[in-house]
Amino acid sequence: MSIALSRKIINCISIVGIIATIAVTIYFMRLGVFKDVDALRGLVGDSVILGPIVFMLIQIIQVVIPIIPGGISCAAGVLIFGPFAGFIYNYVGIAIGSVIIFLLGRQYGKPFILSLVSDKTYNKYIGWLDNEKRFERLFALAIFLPIAPDDALCLMAGLTKMSLRKFTLIIILAKPVSIFLYSLALIYGGTFLNGLLGF
Repeated sequence: MSIALSRKIINCISIVGIIATIAVTIYFMRLGVFKDVDALRGLVGDSVILGPIVFMLIQIIQVVIPIIPGGISCAAGVLIFGPFAGFIYNYVGIAIGSVIIFLLGRQYGKPFILSLVSDKTYNKYIGWLDNEKRFERLFALAIFLPIAPDDALCLMAGLTKMSLRKFTLIIILAKPVSIFLYSLALIYGGTFLNGLLGF
């Protein structure tokens, strides 16, 4: 499969996922589930084991295949499971997904990465790879901050000589801050939007 075709397929999946996310969010707002935590938790089932497992699998999938925006699923985790458990489930799912895409990037190289990352993003960050030590520092900082394209950088890290151990350590140590900030921003943003729209 060519890079252009695979990129079109991924883009179509992402667009469908975003549209579906918006539609479902509006539907849930109308049902009032964002005002009733028990109703929101019921969406993933009442099982204390199955619910978290399903949610973490969703987080892993959305990192590997961008079906829905990652920040939205982070906020959903905190709303459904509460601040502490939601953070843990987000953290575990996203960390595992990040390691998977790092390994995929390493295994399949540039053609695979370009099927998931735009030319603009790839060209913007490929220069970071010129200096391995500098890349490791910039990569750690980018993962720490909630503004960088984390998934793209995890893929591109697979093109470097960074060890799996070092990559995993960076993810484990730096990822919690960005997950926390994403979740916080979207929860308060969702509450504001909820009040603004009068749902």
